[in-house]
Amino acid sequence: MTAERYLEEWRTAEIITAEQHALLLALVRRQRFSIFLELNALLYLGVVAIAGGIAWTAEEHVASIGDPAIIVSLTIVFAGCVWYCVSRAAPYSHERVAAPTFSFDYVLYLGCLVFAAEVAFVEYRFRLLGDAWDNYLLASAALYVALAYRFDNRFVLSLALSTLGAWFGVRLSASAFFAGSMREIAIAYGALVAAAGVAAHRQRIKRHFLETYLHVAANAILFGLASAVVDRGSTLWLAALLAACGAAIASGIRFRRFAFVVYGVVYAYAGISAKALTIFHGDVSVLAYFTISAAAVVAGLVLVARWCGREE
Repeated sequence: MTAERYLEEWRTAEIITAEQHALLLALVRRQRFSIFLELNALLYLGVVAIAGGIAWTAEEHVASIGDPAIIVSLTIVFAGCVWYCVSRAAPYSHERVAAPTFSFDYVLYLGCLVFAAEVAFVEYRFRLLGDAWDNYLLASAALYVALAYRFDNRFVLSLALSTLGAWFGVRLSASAFFAGSMREIAIAYGALVAAAGVAAHRQRIKRHFLETYLHVAANAILFGLASAVVDRGSTLWLAALLAACGAAIASGIRFRRFAFVVYGVVYAYAGISAKALTIFHGDVSVLAYFTISAAAVVAGLVLVARWCGREE
């Protein structure tokens, strides 16, 4: 009996799903299959590794290389990345614009990371802004937003939003209203990002960017609420967290965005566990709780993924 016949019998007996059957059949027949996601992941990690190596080299060998050489080199790399993108990019459009080359998005992302490394190096060496150093974050975020929209790059948009979040936290943590409380800042920032994404979507400006805004907003809001539950143990905060997690899970299932289901489940589990630890006493009961609950969470996620999961 051939391997193809075995696979057909397994599919008929529902030992494997139709999707698994198609994948295994393609392997048996030595057909081509896509490794697009794997290549993208490797390129992304490669870009991050290169940027990290550049930053490490600048820090460790500044005495032998010299400040001017490092600054000029980083500027050339950044300018080269931007020139590469400008010379190959299609005209700007409010709609989705496909990357002209496979490496286009990663070259732009590398340029942005190199720019961040250069800005950090300049401030570290020369202290140009002193206590106002957070303005670097704001200026960098503005640059990243402009590049993200011009070149239709969600990687850079995520970098822009995270940089803006850092500035938001530094700036507001010093204000009397927030009194250094990062959880309220995270919630406020998440709400602001979500509102900005929805507003741009309604204006039909890069509508496909909305999901990136919502990813950042969901994590910021849920992290802030979970942090409040862990630190304060308030039932009111826990109720707010569970409501927000429920909204994330429901939206993820409705729109086939499994990542939001994961966000909701993980943050809800963190909040419930923080509350449970105030009830359970003794190593055995705590171990039993985490063993059973973690297994239930993983099993639940697997079932939901099979039912509504979508390749993202």
